[in-house]
Amino acid sequence: MTAEPEVLGELRRLRARLPQLTGALAASVDGLVLARETSAGEAESVAALTASALGVAQRLTDLTGQGGFRELLVRGEDGYVATYAAGRSAVLTLLAEPRINVGRLHLEARRSSARIGELVDGALARREGPGIRTP
Repeated sequence: MTAEPEVLGELRRLRARLPQLTGALAASVDGLVLARETSAGEAESVAALTASALGVAQRLTDLTGQGGFRELLVRGEDGYVATYAAGRSAVLTLLAEPRINVGRLHLEARRSSARIGELVDGALARREGPGIRTP
């Protein structure tokens, strides 16, 4: 994907703005790693689990009439896992220390996910070429 360097740059800028992040990952909605800024070696597993969680979250928001999926936050004993919609084709998953300001996490991640969505969806549109439309 031609957007990969730009997506990686956005992940790096996000981690610079939020030093309590321990990892950042952009993945396709079907669970493939697009870019990562993390020391964790299990990026492919996190991307695959993110796709599974995304499916459940989408079903839950549809079933309860809450509209399209926007974000999912999981709090564990040792920190947070947060996933944000990034356009039509990608998701942003962040790992954060337990001491992070969750409001700031949401603010910064929403901005970054919007930018990543633009980059990934734009790259896909260019790859598909003129005259081909994705439903």
